[in-house]
Amino acid sequence: MNLSWFISKKYIFSKKDSRFINFISVISVTGISLGVATLIIALSVLNGFEKTLTDKIIDFDSHIKITSFRSILPDYKSTLPLLENYLAKFDPTILPFASKLAIISSKKSKEGINLIGIKSDSPKPGFIRDIIKGNFILEDPLSLPIIVGKKLADKLFLNIGDDVIIFALKNDRIPSADNLPNIEKFKVTGIFESGMAEYDDLYAYTNLNNVQQLFGIGDNITGYNIKLGNTTKIDSLTRFLSKKLRYPHFVRSIYQIHRNIFTWIELQKKPIPIMLGLIIIVAVFNIIGTLLMVVLEKTNSIGVLKSLGAKGNQIISIFLIQGIMLAIAGIILGNMLAALLMGIQLKFDIITLPSSVYFMSKVPIFMTVEIFLLVSSVTFLLCIIAAIIPSYVASKIRPVDSLRFS
Repeated sequence: MNLSWFISKKYIFSKKDSRFINFISVISVTGISLGVATLIIALSVLNGFEKTLTDKIIDFDSHIKITSFRSILPDYKSTLPLLENYLAKFDPTILPFASKLAIISSKKSKEGINLIGIKSDSPKPGFIRDIIKGNFILEDPLSLPIIVGKKLADKLFLNIGDDVIIFALKNDRIPSADNLPNIEKFKVTGIFESGMAEYDDLYAYTNLNNVQQLFGIGDNITGYNIKLGNTTKIDSLTRFLSKKLRYPHFVRSIYQIHRNIFTWIELQKKPIPIMLGLIIIVAVFNIIGTLLMVVLEKTNSIGVLKSLGAKGNQIISIFLIQGIMLAIAGIILGNMLAALLMGIQLKFDIITLPSSVYFMSKVPIFMTVEIFLLVSSVTFLLCIIAAIIPSYVASKIRPVDSLRFS
């Protein structure tokens, strides 16, 4: 067995001597593990926020949204082939829709909504996975189906099969004796819960034909939702489509529509370098403090080793190995603690959030191997650097000086 490794192990696991040093080592390992766990959790939560928000927004608004500077986009059936041709290389899914503001009324309350009509034979939108009651039904020969968000359903005391009344302005004009509003009865066929208040409280979905007839817009739409299989060039595609499509088309990417949300996410990431720096400082001082305490206590032993012919690099190796072992123990425990806490949150949703503020109702966590490896690698590297300082101090102790501590 290597001499440096043998002596380091004796220093760390000795039960008869150095109990105070062993206690300090435990504190050092605990400090490193808590720092590692904190940073892993923080990064995973931020990644979770970004991924969850992006996925939810794409489910409802897609990667690129084309709307109108006016109220409608006429003759969309001739524009649709052009869009498919422009985006052919990016595996697009293009969903025409008609969206208008309306009033929904139940037996107990009334609310304003954004009523969205989509084709029942189109590819199913992403929010279908968020349906918690009923089914994704947009077409029924016996009634006009509608799918609403959970928060809206709770406000109106709605359940599957309940009837609601929709009040809609015709031609976007104020109601008058010559322009009466359209009123239709719909039946709730599905309730979705995305966890984001903006959608669960305001959005309602039905068949495209129902919206066209309700608002009197004929065979026209108000926009396209475009999902891309290849998302690497969203910004350039947005600019390209803006040039190709003439007025009244208004082309925006998901990042432009929800600029405030993505700016908020980037702002949340700003403190990460500061957090990383503070955790690193704690880990460095833990290692340095622990090893310096060991050096002070083992000064006599170091003198004996040098008297017996131990070289400076061997003394450095002894304390460097000890520092590495403390770092590895702290990193492993930190990874385990982070995985445990995040696993509990994912399974039981212990920590909840006000969806009106954070856009979601529970803390999102997105665990990746990359985050664990990054935090562990940086911590390990810096702990080794920190261990070099006391190791070098120990190597410079002379046998004569060690007699003062005997």
